[in-house]
Amino acid sequence: MRVLGVDPGLTRCGIAVVDGAVGRKVTCVQVDVVRTPVDADLAVRLLAVSDAVEEWLDRHRPDAVAVERVFSQYNVRTAMGTAQAGGVVALAAAKRGLPVVFHTPSEVKAAVTGSGRADKAQVTAMVTKLLGLTTAPKPADAADAIAIAVCHIWRAPMRNRLAEAEAKAAELARKHKARLAEAASKRKTTT
Repeated sequence: MRVLGVDPGLTRCGIAVVDGAVGRKVTCVQVDVVRTPVDADLAVRLLAVSDAVEEWLDRHRPDAVAVERVFSQYNVRTAMGTAQAGGVVALAAAKRGLPVVFHTPSEVKAAVTGSGRADKAQVTAMVTKLLGLTTAPKPADAADAIAIAVCHIWRAPMRNRLAEAEAKAAELARKHKARLAEAASKRKTTT
């Protein structure tokens, strides 16, 4: 599975492509940070993020896109910009029919480090170790993008099995309700 991982942001947007193999083996194909000038108009900054993501989608042809969900931030303006950048990424993926999954920061940290409370240094250290990199990805946004992709690769099979089980349960419930309705209908006609 090839995943485009994105740590959304307007000033720095981490972006990485990671390949996952059987088991937990992961390989970083490419990682970078898209930067936009803080003094530029919001629309121009979002366009720059969109253009970069679209180029990566076309070049790397991922199977899925994983984006860090804006969970909570004290600065509303920063949270809005982050959410808008994430929306631009989701839109670019949707145009290509790619599945988009949003992961919370704690999900990503737990998947990569084993602790949902890990700090940025711990995430970077684990990403470096897991991928066998000679140097740590910098800045932290780059390491976070890799971590998001790895999180998705490792969690996707579980999510897929859960979705299949939920679909089967819904189908069984639908059939059961239909049988109950049919039985109730038969009772009414015989009485």
